[in-house]
Amino acid sequence: MISICDPSLGREAICEARMVAAATANADDASVWRWFAAMLEERRIRWRFMFNAWVVHVDRKEVAIESSFYEAIRSAKYESEELGLGAL
Repeated sequence: MISICDPSLGREAICEARMVAAATANADDASVWRWFAAMLEERRIRWRFMFNAWVVHVDRKEVAIESSFYEAIRSAKYESEELGLGAL
């Protein structure tokens, strides 16, 4: 079986770009879940599923409404940082 990263195929740049993108995504994802865990431990985050959407509050302020829990938490982190909430 030939690997997509086989250098003989001349796909080094594509392979490298994919690996960098994957590493970046993993780092971003880890950052979100570390933030979530810290907010949860400090009891500063709340969420509920309402009318087919996840609603997230940080420090009693609504910061995200998304259709998936994952996107709601990511949005909550971004929005709360923009508003100066949820600082660790």
